[in-house]
Amino acid sequence: MTAAMQTSQKPLIALAMGDPAGISPELAAKALALPEVRDAADFIVFGDLRVLQQGARVAGVDLDLDLADAPRPPEGKPVFVDLKNLDPASVALGKVSLAGGEFASQNFRAALKLGREGVADAVAFTPFNKQAMRLANPGYDDEIKFSATELGVDVVASEFNVLPEFWNARVTSHVPLSGVSERITKEAVLKGLILTDASLKASGIARPRIAVAGLNPHAGDGGNFGSEEIEQIEPAVREGKARGIACEGPYPSDTVFVRALAGHFDAVLTMYHDQGQIAMKLIGFDKGVTLLGGFPVPICTPAHGTAYEIAGQGVANIGATREALLLAARMGATRKAAKDQKAA
Repeated sequence: MTAAMQTSQKPLIALAMGDPAGISPELAAKALALPEVRDAADFIVFGDLRVLQQGARVAGVDLDLDLADAPRPPEGKPVFVDLKNLDPASVALGKVSLAGGEFASQNFRAALKLGREGVADAVAFTPFNKQAMRLANPGYDDEIKFSATELGVDVVASEFNVLPEFWNARVTSHVPLSGVSERITKEAVLKGLILTDASLKASGIARPRIAVAGLNPHAGDGGNFGSEEIEQIEPAVREGKARGIACEGPYPSDTVFVRALAGHFDAVLTMYHDQGQIAMKLIGFDKGVTLLGGFPVPICTPAHGTAYEIAGQGVANIGATREALLLAARMGATRKAAKDQKAA
């Protein structure tokens, strides 16, 4: 399948089934049965049909799919590419396993391949278990490095947490707290602002308003509690403004999300992982989306994990997966429109 073979006006999403021991199979089945999701995009789904069917039974949904052994253009309904890569009986629900990590990795690689080849306008996946992914991929850090390797790119990429109300971006991510301060430089903060502005615009927000959080208590209190705000963050905000980015700050991190939730900003750029994650999950755990932004193709997934403790019970909340696929569809549509215009 080549990009030229895509004839639909909808964006095409390559969807990878995630960890089979958690709620991922149930979420994939539920999502593919949602009319609003199917209306928003065409899908090519990678996984094992037996695992998906088990997820559908748990979810209590009937699926209408085109089955295939290799990717082909969707014609009215999602194409499911059966990789025949896992017997669900070989994996215990709620348990980390090498087999589960290999299954999720193979599916994700196949989806990213369509993104790399320009066939897919967006990539999405149901939740992975990081421990299982590390068993299958020694040296695995996170989905960003995995995606960069599979896409064959060397770009500035970052995780965004997305709620309907606003986004959260971060300057540093999966690093020890003890190593955050040395990584807060003017250049790093400015890169975060530029990437956040571009990603929000790709989602359909014409002029994003970005609030920048401080690193220290009370945003440093004029230097009394730290100098990073004065020496690094404020200069980056000034440079961002000079480049036309609508950014303000640094604001104290204990109040900046109050401002965003009140509608004053479209995104908050935080300095480290939990500074934003705690706030975002308190505000909207069941609807949060993780976007891997900065790649040639947008990559979306629900912000929550595999929820091993409720696997197989049919109670998984579809809200975040629904939002992830709809965001992938919006960003994929923007990418498809740009491709179509370039080809015209």
